[in-house]
Amino acid sequence: MEFSAEQIAGILNGEVVGNTEITVKGLSKIEEGTEGTLSFLSNPKYEEYIYTTGASICIVNNTFSPIKELPTNLTLVKVEDAYSCFAKLLEFYDQMRKKEPKIESPSFISETATIGSDLYLGAYGYIGDGSKIGDNVVIYPHVYIGENVIIGDNCVLHPGATVYADCILGNSCTIHAGTIIGADGFGFAPNENGEFQKIPQIGNVVIEDNVEIGSNCTIDRATMGSTVIRKGVKLDNLVQVAHNVEIGKNTVMAAQVGVAGSAKIGENVMIGGQAGISGHIHIADGTKIVAQSGIPNTVRKADTLMGSPGIPLEDFKKSYFGFRKLPQILKRLQEIENKIKELTNIKI
Repeated sequence: MEFSAEQIAGILNGEVVGNTEITVKGLSKIEEGTEGTLSFLSNPKYEEYIYTTGASICIVNNTFSPIKELPTNLTLVKVEDAYSCFAKLLEFYDQMRKKEPKIESPSFISETATIGSDLYLGAYGYIGDGSKIGDNVVIYPHVYIGENVIIGDNCVLHPGATVYADCILGNSCTIHAGTIIGADGFGFAPNENGEFQKIPQIGNVVIEDNVEIGSNCTIDRATMGSTVIRKGVKLDNLVQVAHNVEIGKNTVMAAQVGVAGSAKIGENVMIGGQAGISGHIHIADGTKIVAQSGIPNTVRKADTLMGSPGIPLEDFKKSYFGFRKLPQILKRLQEIENKIKELTNIKI
């Protein structure tokens, strides 16, 4: 779909500098811009590219003033905040790509399921007994929705996602491809023969509104009760959330984070990639955990933690400085010991 500079300026409440009728039908980074694409400039570090870009339209801040001649085929759209306006356009573009309501064949909807208005259900989708699907939901092909699942309005489930029985999704949630919600938690206990016997996992997963979960994540059902993902949480790809975990509002986790069973993560926590959180601990609201850190104990006060076990970032930096100097320190210690031997002739 094509948009003119005038239409884009209208959407963003901006001002066109150049050809108001020039059109674009794609998006590009400013350094990779080609004819017929729209780009943006907000970071001064990338300003050099605006003088060579092949993009047809570029969104810039109102304060932008070129210091060199711009390409003759480039039209500017000046706005208050180029970055947020470009994000708004991306959201607008994404909404236009949303599937039209339709039930493709073959697919299965149980006779006892309740379906809201304007559903898109892709081919080979499955909706189990007693499930309730809200309005304006998009379910891509090969999605499995088990028995008695509740999915709120305006949710999107991408191809291959699986929602096990009894799980609940709030409104405006996005579940990306391959993610599994409600698989059994890792619950086993050794018997008298030393064999591990499975503990039935009879709880569920509750996901509140405006949650986005990346591809190939696993959110395990609770042993009893619920594993809970609070409002506004964002999980990157390949995140593991174990049984009975609770993740507080507006917390974000980067790829490959693992959270062990019954951990309670506070609100507005930020966790870097490949970090590990031990089970049965609490993480205070506002805590930041650096990538690849390990958190074995409860964090009672917000801090930025790094290392394994995680310690306050400034302490880690000092410790790491000492660690890097350790070979030189050991060498100097050996030299001192040798000198003492020479002076005292005492064996150390």
